[in-house]
Amino acid sequence: MKVVSSIYEAARECLDSSDPGEKVRLTHFYVCQWRDGLLDKESKEAVQAIPEPGRPSKPELVAPTRVAKRGINTDQGKQALVHAICHIEFNAINLAWDAVYRFRDMPDDYYTDWLKVADEEAYHFSLLRRRLQEMGCDYGDFDAHNGLWEMACKTDHDVLVRMALVPRVLEARGLDVTPGMIQRLRSSGDLRTVALLEIILRDEIGHVAIGSHWFKYCCQQRGLDATQVFESLLQDYMKGYIKGPFFEKARLEAGFSGEELIMLKRQTGKHE
Repeated sequence: MKVVSSIYEAARECLDSSDPGEKVRLTHFYVCQWRDGLLDKESKEAVQAIPEPGRPSKPELVAPTRVAKRGINTDQGKQALVHAICHIEFNAINLAWDAVYRFRDMPDDYYTDWLKVADEEAYHFSLLRRRLQEMGCDYGDFDAHNGLWEMACKTDHDVLVRMALVPRVLEARGLDVTPGMIQRLRSSGDLRTVALLEIILRDEIGHVAIGSHWFKYCCQQRGLDATQVFESLLQDYMKGYIKGPFFEKARLEAGFSGEELIMLKRQTGKHE
């Protein structure tokens, strides 16, 4: 591990790391360094595009339609489900570090927030990888898709757009679907995985809330109406298509306004 003094250099080192265990270790280390005041906001290197962050050779990345089924009626189906969530958490580590690396001149609290997210995503990944190993497989044993990072690339030009579309669209979808997964897994008797998903759901509400906070901060700084901007970005990047139904209680806790929830339900109604 090279010695770095900048939070941006630390972020780039974590992004470039291809070994999952090393990425987790570096994440926890640099979060502690920032908290202890040992990293600054200086960097001699300009921000660069990252078409693909460091990752292991497996899992193979395929089109979403080719990803293994995630039913829970078989052991392999449960493995595939846990693997899919584990892959999301691995991507989420990179997404949090990219939010640190890419967007400079934000308040210190912004970096503290996204380092907290990176730290917790690394913890989630470790929990799920250990669960996969308990189930007789490992991260990389199933195919996965790259949708989260593709959106990161599409939003790498503007922190406002990133905060709107990654935490508040892609990651917020996890708030909607995780309770149903928990219920099905509990019904199947897999209480071990249920306990992990309950931890993840609790933390992810906080992560989406961080995205909401900084999205609204950016809108306020630019004199923009957050709800109008959010709806416009959904049209531009998602063609107005948002999947429902929504876990409204969790979304409200995560910083969505009632007005935004009405707008989101209106968007889903156009495609029903």
